[in-house]
Amino acid sequence: MSPHTPATPVTPFQRMTPQLGERVYIDPSARIIGDVHIGSDSSIWPFVAARGDMHRIQIGARTSIQDNTVLHITHKGPFNAEGWPLTIGDDVTVGHSATLHGCTIGNRVLIGIGSIVLDGAIIEDEVVIGAGTLVPPGKRLESGYLYVGSPCKKARPLTDKERSFFTYSANNYVKLKDQYLAGIE
Repeated sequence: MSPHTPATPVTPFQRMTPQLGERVYIDPSARIIGDVHIGSDSSIWPFVAARGDMHRIQIGARTSIQDNTVLHITHKGPFNAEGWPLTIGDDVTVGHSATLHGCTIGNRVLIGIGSIVLDGAIIEDEVVIGAGTLVPPGKRLESGYLYVGSPCKKARPLTDKERSFFTYSANNYVKLKDQYLAGIE
């Protein structure tokens, strides 16, 4: 192994070491770097990149970050004095190949495959973002709705069945990551 090849998917950066809650699963192919905090029972799947190198990333409990997702921040600097951390709440399912950049994601949110959520956007609790949706910088998505399109538009209110999917999905991924943890212990 070369000196530049990390032995673990969790890598400190400038004295900031990722912090993991209890029973977190991180796939060996993922990269978790720097100021990243992951809540208990969350899962980070293959080829996820979470780069907390210039600001913090906070991931809540029972949250699933699926394959090929990119998690990053906006640094503090002359164009944005405070920067934008990335904050993801509890019971969130982030679909494959999503990009979340310097935004705030509430609790019980489903982010569809290939969606992009940009700097300063705020996603309130209980929102569904359809596959391939673009959430522009600074946009606020109101709780209780489905959003689709590029740029996103409010499509319709969520049904009771859709609202119940949030905790179903979170619990399903907790069970799956427990199977992965049991297989590698």
